[in-house]
Amino acid sequence: MPTILAVCTGNICRSPAVERLLANQLGPTVSVSSAGTHALVGHPISEPMAALLQQIGVEPQPFEARRLSEHLLKEADLILPMTRAQRGFIVELWPAAVRRAFTLREFARLLTLVDPSALPSGTPADRLPAAIRLAAAERGRERVPSEEDDVIDPFRLTDDVYAKSFEQINHAVEQIVTRLL
Repeated sequence: MPTILAVCTGNICRSPAVERLLANQLGPTVSVSSAGTHALVGHPISEPMAALLQQIGVEPQPFEARRLSEHLLKEADLILPMTRAQRGFIVELWPAAVRRAFTLREFARLLTLVDPSALPSGTPADRLPAAIRLAAAERGRERVPSEEDDVIDPFRLTDDVYAKSFEQINHAVEQIVTRLL
């Protein structure tokens, strides 16, 4: 079963939202998890993010934050950090991750450049390996500012910032799911 690992800083806001959204939409053929570069180990999803997930019918619990490790990176077929800086951290931790690590928004953007007919038919599990390879082939063809590839960190900020972060996450997840389903 292919695996997707979402990564943020504390593993209580952005990456668990990505984990829950992708798992909810891709179904049982793909394993989705999350971790944090500086995780608040054992903590649940932050209340504002949990509320946003519940508003669209996605269950945020049970959940416990966990710290990113080289072992988790090696197990993942696709690694989706929330920022370019986190992608750099991942590649420093395990250099071989360079080919399978994209920021969430970068991966979504690159998938929109991929011809859907280039992906095999079948389940998300059947399509994901080709999607990763084809997205990687699109990398570097156009330069975009980092703010277009990064997801805003809402930790300890206002509900409006949480809403903006969630909007960025949800939009990117929808783009990814559209290509994989």
